[in-house]
Amino acid sequence: MSELYKQSGVDLEAGYESVELIKKHTQRTFRNGVMGSIGAFGGNFDLSTLNLKEPVLVSGTDGVGTKLKLAFELDKHDTIGIDCVAMCVNDVVVQGAAPLYFLDYLAVGKNHPKQIEQIVKGVADGCVQSNCALIGGETAEMPSMYNDGEYDIAGFCVGAVEKSKLITGENICEGDIIIGLNSSGVHSNGFSLVRKIIADNKLELNKVYDEYFTNTLGEVLLNPTTIYVKAILKLLETIAVKGMCHITGGGFYENVPRMFINKQLGASFNKASLPQNNLFTFLQHYGNVSEQEMFNVFNMGIGFMVVIDKKDIEQSLNVLNEFHQAQVIGSITNTGVVEIN
Repeated sequence: MSELYKQSGVDLEAGYESVELIKKHTQRTFRNGVMGSIGAFGGNFDLSTLNLKEPVLVSGTDGVGTKLKLAFELDKHDTIGIDCVAMCVNDVVVQGAAPLYFLDYLAVGKNHPKQIEQIVKGVADGCVQSNCALIGGETAEMPSMYNDGEYDIAGFCVGAVEKSKLITGENICEGDIIIGLNSSGVHSNGFSLVRKIIADNKLELNKVYDEYFTNTLGEVLLNPTTIYVKAILKLLETIAVKGMCHITGGGFYENVPRMFINKQLGASFNKASLPQNNLFTFLQHYGNVSEQEMFNVFNMGIGFMVVIDKKDIEQSLNVLNEFHQAQVIGSITNTGVVEIN
């Protein structure tokens, strides 16, 4: 045990305790292909177990952003890890890849083993939801960088898909249908604006604004990001999906065009078909935010979109509604812009 290092703010013994506490959570994420166990210098995965003829690896990395500030204030840390996983695996499955393994990076002001266990439990929960193995990570104690009790988390995911089945958007054409899968709330984007609205209006995280919610505002906002992986992989087995989109930072206006190789394509959405989510009504009211900016910042109740041929509507909805609420929300146009009517 290094007493001098501990005096500088880094507790090695607490680090060892944290590793022991999180092992049981990592073990429940292991899937076919994982080699070895947590603790080696690198995580290993055997691609040959996938039986892919021409495997393409698809990777994604992301964090949770300033949603963490609410977790600090409410001292609730068991769902933040789900957000971190979701932001990565939802991006990877957009291209048709099944997530294989995940690594997390956690930087803390002070190593509190129980807090770290809660964070990693959330990561493991997200990995279980997406059939993605947590095969490694890093916890860094950085007392001069973060306050005691505060931290940052980021993740990295790798998925694989047969080269011939990679979703590129090249087959999207005018008249195709857009199906939207409902979000669980704000997910993990737009929280800088959310926090500004809270501060400007002196809103209370522990208060139930019963005109809008049945839970406290903090509980509603910390609702973890929905993971769409299992629904999408099932759909890919059923029909020929043309394109997909994960609605993250930038909302509809910035994310939808990312599906298009042909930049002359656009999308037209029917507002009446979108789910009614009181959280966005609440934020727009208290923040006095224009409708256009709402759609340019938030997911507005739709966390994921799928583009399909008209003939596949019924079959697609049957599959997706087994997992999440899904509905037709728009169509592909040749206008080159995103329109919300």
